[in-house]
Order: sequence, then structure tokens, then C-alpha cells
Amino acid sequence: MPLINVQIMEGRSPEKIEAMMENVTNAVSESLDAPKENVRVIVDEVPKTHWAIGGTSAKKLGK
Repeated sequence: MPLINVQIMEGRSPEKIEAMMENVTNAVSESLDAPKENVRVIVDEVPKTHWAIGGTSAKKLGK
């Protein structure tokens, strides 16, 4: 059973996340010849204060 863990910065709409999960599921299913029902996708949304780019938080960078 494939398990995919995606970490993204907070701030995307539930619709965007849902679409991404569907796309990832389809890609993994096709790549591994695994039934979609066996693919698991976990999305962790990381607060911008906990995501650094070049040593500075994404919040401070205005991302």
C-alpha cells in the first residue's frame, strides 16, 4: 500500500489540496500499477512561521 506524505506551506484552499491529493493518487497508481483504493496521501500543512527559506521564515518573507 503506497503511502505518500506531502508537506506544504499553509494557506491553500481545501479545493486546491483536494485536487492535489487526487492528482498524486492518480500518478502513484499509474506509476506503480497499484489500485487507487490502496494509495494513501497524507497532507501536512506547515505554518509559515515554521517554514524557513534561506534562514528566514516564510511569514517574514511574505510568502
